[in-house]
Amino acid sequence: MLKYDAILIRFGELSTKGKNKKDFIKRLYDNLKLAFKDLESVRFERSRDHIYLYHDLTLTETVIERLKEVSGIISFSRVFRVASDLEAIKDGALEFAKMLDLKTFKVKARRADKSFPVHSDELNRHCAGKILANTSYRVDVHNPELLLDIEVRQEGTFIYGEKIKGAGGYPLGVAGKALVMLSGGIDSPVAAYLAMKRGIKIEAIHYASPPYTSNKVKEKITDILKVLSRHRLPIKLHIVPFTKIQETIYEQVPEAYAITIMRRMMYRLAERLCYKRNCLAIVNGESVGQVASQTLVSLRTINAVTNLPVLRPLATMDKLDIIELAQKIGTYEISIRPYIDCCTIFNPKNPVTRPDITKVEEFESRFDFQSLLSEAIKNVESLTIDENYQEVQDSDQFF
Repeated sequence: MLKYDAILIRFGELSTKGKNKKDFIKRLYDNLKLAFKDLESVRFERSRDHIYLYHDLTLTETVIERLKEVSGIISFSRVFRVASDLEAIKDGALEFAKMLDLKTFKVKARRADKSFPVHSDELNRHCAGKILANTSYRVDVHNPELLLDIEVRQEGTFIYGEKIKGAGGYPLGVAGKALVMLSGGIDSPVAAYLAMKRGIKIEAIHYASPPYTSNKVKEKITDILKVLSRHRLPIKLHIVPFTKIQETIYEQVPEAYAITIMRRMMYRLAERLCYKRNCLAIVNGESVGQVASQTLVSLRTINAVTNLPVLRPLATMDKLDIIELAQKIGTYEISIRPYIDCCTIFNPKNPVTRPDITKVEEFESRFDFQSLLSEAIKNVESLTIDENYQEVQDSDQFF
């Protein structure tokens, strides 16, 4: 009789990493242990090509939902185990096929245990014959409804079919660390999520402009970070006092150029913090053409103040697609809370869409912005938030 035994986890893109594959798999293995640290019954077994997860069967649904959120996993399957005996394997394959209401199948057997006397091709024929003789299934080697995987190992033979889609991407942390410009709107949390999915560990910078912005904005940011850190590493948040910089800009700079120069100041602050925190890049939620500061000319003018790589995961995405992804990852309802951030409090009626960089530099020369930036960095408030809102030890301890 079939016994549900474990969940088999597949690596996806990690299989293409050559000599680095071992390091990537180790990172995924460590991230999985972190994601399930609160579930004592969960344990992992690592092999060359897969990771097996064993757990208390009462936690199956919880485990499945949590696995979907771990980047670096392309798919996973519930695995059933039988004895590594030919008749037991044939009976198990038949029992598994009968559990499903399908019409076509293909058997794909592998001998991880080379001492097993029946070769893979022969085992395929034995199991397929048993199914054909006892069901109405038909074999379809090109596009089967059921791909019945059979893996023979020393500790038993695993049988599985359904593949549950994972998050894909790379394990969090393998690509280094970047600083996300987190506004509290819809876009930047999605950009942060996509960066994390590519293996980038993130810290976040938020620009606060009290008394023009409410403390509720900070609460929004904290709630967003709770979602982004769910079953992952805690995330360090840096809150930069931006009021004096913003007021000075709107006193000294023509209104049409205020947004452009404000964004350049934000980039300068992010760059300084990156060097201080050993971040390798800046990440933000800019999407080409959505607003005046995101035309290509504006992006070039704003980007000119930093030599760091600026990653824009949403650059070519439509707004509706961004909203759909925000809903999927759980940040949308938080982002639409009606609390404005520093980017919207001084919103000019006619912002320039093709800023002249010569004019920008002339306007910036009218005030001592370097001193303002240094003062802001000096007064940054930093805290590290985990999924339970708890301030924890500096997350650098994990890398």
